[in-house]
Amino acid sequence: MNDFGLYLVMTDPAVGYARCAEAAVAAKVKMLQLRMKHVSRAQILETAKTVRSITRGSETNFIVNDDPSIAAECGADGVHLGQDDMTIDEARRLYPELKIFGLSTHNLHQAKESIAINPDYIGTGPVFPTPTKEIPDPTLGIADAVKMADLVSVPAVAIGGINANNIADVIKSGIRNFAIVRAVCAADNPYEAIISLNEIAAKAREES
Repeated sequence: MNDFGLYLVMTDPAVGYARCAEAAVAAKVKMLQLRMKHVSRAQILETAKTVRSITRGSETNFIVNDDPSIAAECGADGVHLGQDDMTIDEARRLYPELKIFGLSTHNLHQAKESIAINPDYIGTGPVFPTPTKEIPDPTLGIADAVKMADLVSVPAVAIGGINANNIADVIKSGIRNFAIVRAVCAADNPYEAIISLNEIAAKAREES
């Protein structure tokens, strides 16, 4: 699996999940994750089916957070699993129709352990403080996120509090893939937000 740049995690987007997914497809986002908390499985599945219909046939891979059964049922491209979710080995065995299996890692030890697990990519974070989790993991900082990325041969996605104000520093550190949550989901125009973030990242790459 190659590097993919901006990885959009949709959580309560201001414009709704469908419009946010449409913006991601229009902006040619390579990775789009649906992350819905504190709602029923039926609600997640319904939204996932809608997002799948929007992303189908596009350049955008659709990933469902936490639940491989929903990912498989809606026809998603893959699932993103946390440290306390179903193991990747089990998910691959039970849901062979999924082609992408991501794994969250929150420290150097977990990143090193992920090598044996062999995910298709890992998330590294939180890089900066973020309110998107009720019980947040300790903040890593950019330096440790880089160290974690250097440990693995698969793409590593820096996540946690990344926005227009700090993305240049993230990119100049050598990080190639970065997850965005609030900087797009809170925007009234998610397409413009994605384009702007990509432009800042591209400029930072040129300067680094």
